[in-house]
Amino acid sequence: MKTTAGPAARIGWAAGGVLAPVLLWEGYKLAGPVNGLNVAGIPLLPRNSDLAMPHIWTMLGRLAEPATSAAGASPLWMAVLQAAAFTLGIAALGWLIGVTVGVGLAMLMQRFRSAGSALLPWIILSQTVPLIAIAPLVRRWGSQLEIGSFSWENWMSVAVIASYLAFFPVAIGALRGFSAPENNHVDLMHTYSVGWWRSFLFLRLPASVPFLLPALRLAAANAVIGAVVAEVSIGLKGGIGRMIVEYAAAAGGDPGKPLAPIFGAVLLGLAAVAATTVLGLFLHRYRRGEQAS
Repeated sequence: MKTTAGPAARIGWAAGGVLAPVLLWEGYKLAGPVNGLNVAGIPLLPRNSDLAMPHIWTMLGRLAEPATSAAGASPLWMAVLQAAAFTLGIAALGWLIGVTVGVGLAMLMQRFRSAGSALLPWIILSQTVPLIAIAPLVRRWGSQLEIGSFSWENWMSVAVIASYLAFFPVAIGALRGFSAPENNHVDLMHTYSVGWWRSFLFLRLPASVPFLLPALRLAAANAVIGAVVAEVSIGLKGGIGRMIVEYAAAAGGDPGKPLAPIFGAVLLGLAAVAATTVLGLFLHRYRRGEQAS
């Protein structure tokens, strides 16, 4: 008989997932070599000095201190949250664009088999191009757009890069989901002369939910990654990606500060995935066991 974990068990697993990295970090600081481990000039283990690996409580305490030495500076945690909110907004737009493009491509490939044979290899090939290489190109191409008074902004380039990573899992997951209905169900639709659009809305789309929800969560995480990397590559200020680069310069004298935006990036990814999880609550009747994308 199939059993599902109760709320207490799920909370326990979630707490364990957060606590395990903390214990590993502090355990390595306690028992690891101070100067790390190098074999034939290849670093295998990092240094565990307080400068290279500050204690968890050092990082958390730094979050409550002012972000800069300027008078009236806001706490570091507030600066991180503001930067994370800025990046989250761009990532959300990229996710929406990626989901729209991915679902549209999946519909096209499911409807026309020749389109699937032609497009699917290119969709897979698109994910082999490194973001660092295409981010400056997207920015340059966007800056050349001139449509009346419309002006291309750098944050738009970041949103496009985020959608570039987000569309792939959606396209693959939706294609699997749209092809999931059993043949006898499809034949029944044909027997009653139901057109493709009605078959899609009442048969294929509901059947795709167990495949589509995991793809949407993966697309949300990918959109955050794309936004952070694009902010670094393009140099967009105000986001968590740019903050990571700027705060890295303070590692020599303020070891807790560079890790603060990294915590912000982690929370950003968790928030994005949690938002798509909430979406799944409204589709509970169609979730007959989610499938891996």
